[in-house]
Amino acid sequence: MTLQKRRIFVNKAVMVLSTAAALTGLIFLFWIIGVLFYKGFSALDLSIFRYDMAPPGREPSGLRNAIVGQLMLVAGASVIGVPIGVLAGTYLSEYGGKKSRLARLVRDISDIMMSTPSIVIGAFIYAILVEPMGHFSGWAGIAALAVMMVPIVLRTTDDMLQLVPGSLREAAAALGAPKYKIIIQVVYRGAKVGMFTGILLSVARIAGETAPLLFTSFSNNFFSTDLDKPIASLTVTMFNYATSPYQDWIDQGWAAALILALFVLGVNIVGRIVIRKKR
Repeated sequence: MTLQKRRIFVNKAVMVLSTAAALTGLIFLFWIIGVLFYKGFSALDLSIFRYDMAPPGREPSGLRNAIVGQLMLVAGASVIGVPIGVLAGTYLSEYGGKKSRLARLVRDISDIMMSTPSIVIGAFIYAILVEPMGHFSGWAGIAALAVMMVPIVLRTTDDMLQLVPGSLREAAAALGAPKYKIIIQVVYRGAKVGMFTGILLSVARIAGETAPLLFTSFSNNFFSTDLDKPIASLTVTMFNYATSPYQDWIDQGWAAALILALFVLGVNIVGRIVIRKKR
């Protein structure tokens, strides 16, 4: 076999193996989605949105308190995590540079935080907030999710701002624009699509987290919007219901999983529509 024929054979073999691996992944993906939609839609009805959690076997029962609690936790974490992440990413790109020791330290810490298991972050927030307060609370859950959100927003903001050509900054500076106006009106505009995508990814990431909430906001069987007390969430409720021996709770756990999946899908679709309109 000549060298050319050997290369063609190896190329075709790698292509076949890659295609087979991709198809295998797609089969399992559609299998998971199919089971989720089948079992989730079977248990989904209006009572899920109208009533709070009830003991097993008792009607009516729903997930209203968990849905409201989940939205509060995600929204609260976004209010804290997004500005911190964007401002920190802006510092790294526009002020810190690549040679600054502080900038390198921040980048290293953010990389470590991105790879840290979420349960470790939950235990950390438990030690600094829940233990001193003496009880679980919604604020602790928000803090845990915000800590997870910051490094994702920070790194994507840093990367996207660095992709903006330096000539744009120089042109704005030549016109006499101050540094903060160059960042807000030139650099942010050039990187807004990538920054927005990073924010959406971080929201989708924290929306599906369970482990940190088990240590922080825990759960609540009653409807509550008081963040000083334990608060229900879809992810923790789904975990509790899925591991219970009661069939009605297991069915509601599937409904919670479907609602969560549709929420993340909706966030991505809305984000892509907004990004397409802004281009």
